[in-house]
Amino acid sequence: MNNLDQQTALEEAAERIKASHALDGDVDRLTHFYGGWASSYDLDVGCEEYCGPTVVAELAGTVQTAYLASERTATAILDAGCGTGLVGGELERLGFRLIDGIDLSEEMAEKARQTCVYRHVQGDVDLNGPLSDHASASYDITICCGVFTLGHIRPDALRELARVTRPNGFIIVSTRKSYAEATSFENEVRRLQDAGVLVAVQCLNDAKYIAEEGAHYWVFKVPDRARAETEQQV
Repeated sequence: MNNLDQQTALEEAAERIKASHALDGDVDRLTHFYGGWASSYDLDVGCEEYCGPTVVAELAGTVQTAYLASERTATAILDAGCGTGLVGGELERLGFRLIDGIDLSEEMAEKARQTCVYRHVQGDVDLNGPLSDHASASYDITICCGVFTLGHIRPDALRELARVTRPNGFIIVSTRKSYAEATSFENEVRRLQDAGVLVAVQCLNDAKYIAEEGAHYWVFKVPDRARAETEQQV
């Protein structure tokens, strides 16, 4: 690829990424957009130096080593908004094997299936709604990378991610800086902490994410609910 073609590819990738932020969380528009983007998504985000999947996977590895009793091969992970499977690939590289994926776009989900790193991948899943096919306390770690961004899911989707995560398990999410500034994400975190739903244990502020913009990376712990209720009574 010559320099002109490379520059054109970069500009087109940036335009598609920008366009995805203007979909206002509309399920039909998001489904249609990502269905058409699935074939070139990996190439586009590669042009934009997208390192989010690597960062969240590394955080999952740190959490597992530092806090979880289970070995990596036995640690159950939900990749919420798995897209084409970039996070799954990074998790497999680190030794994780029990990885499930969900995504709104069936076309993106099919790309993730083709990586062969997931135990199960389900498409047509709206993260703004209840995850009705997933029982409470199903996963040791829930990851949501690249989805808390403008035009995608609301901050209150955190509550459902916490529901499917086991007590003393962890949720790892990225939030683009523009999303964090434009939404009530931090207010929602405070509400969920006050309600005993989760606890923010770490935030990497203004970290590398994609060429045009950085992100915050959050690590939340889901408290032992029985213990939390006892402490509130005392």
